[in-house]
Amino acid sequence: MTQADNEKLELAALEYRVDELIKTIESLATENKALRNQQSSLTAERASLIEKTEQARVRVEAMISRLKAMETRR
Repeated sequence: MTQADNEKLELAALEYRVDELIKTIESLATENKALRNQQSSLTAERASLIEKTEQARVRVEAMISRLKAMETRR
């Protein structure tokens, strides 16, 4: 095998590795975007659940107050 043939093989191997790295980067970028979207969705869902929990807490406290007021009237 000549020096030129050896260099061509090395270059082909390098090109293959670069192509594989590009595919990996593209795959990771896609996955990263999906994860960011999921995080955004989960953050919004969490905020909604916190709001609902707060509303429920306020309603329960109001019910407790009404029950206490009913007890004191007796």
